[in-house]
Amino acid sequence: MTIYREELRMTSDDGRVTFFDLTDEVRAVVERSGIVEGLVSVFSPHTTCAVITQEAAFDLSMTGLETLQQDFVDALARVMPEQVREGVYLHPGPQAIAFAAEHDEGLREAHNTDAHLRSALIGRSETIPVKAGVPGLGEFGRVYFIDFDHRRARQRRVDVTVWG
Repeated sequence: MTIYREELRMTSDDGRVTFFDLTDEVRAVVERSGIVEGLVSVFSPHTTCAVITQEAAFDLSMTGLETLQQDFVDALARVMPEQVREGVYLHPGPQAIAFAAEHDEGLREAHNTDAHLRSALIGRSETIPVKAGVPGLGEFGRVYFIDFDHRRARQRRVDVTVWG
């Protein structure tokens, strides 16, 4: 068995949920791996981010997100409202706020519970079959990395591992 790994890096936006279409990069990693039959895993180590497969919607909403992406964000917001002030969720408590401060995060940044909950619900990875050297995404499938934590722009990374 061969295992091949690369790390992708990106910068999220400040003030909104950020989607990154990683499909072309994932295809390129699979190609560079030389693996023709196996699996490719796309994983985010960030606990406020997610990885999904979905089709592109093409049309943009007024927020700049594709319409399907905006619908996704809106649906999640109905289940897990944005944390716009203290008391929306139990987290963060005093110990979590102190821990955040020790790691150079302000009070506003520490109140990102909605992003943690959304990431936990959606999941931080996708595993896709590789057939004939190509990720098996179907005709319309895309791979998206989502940063739900819109409190500030951040450097993010995604691990892409191919094995077979």
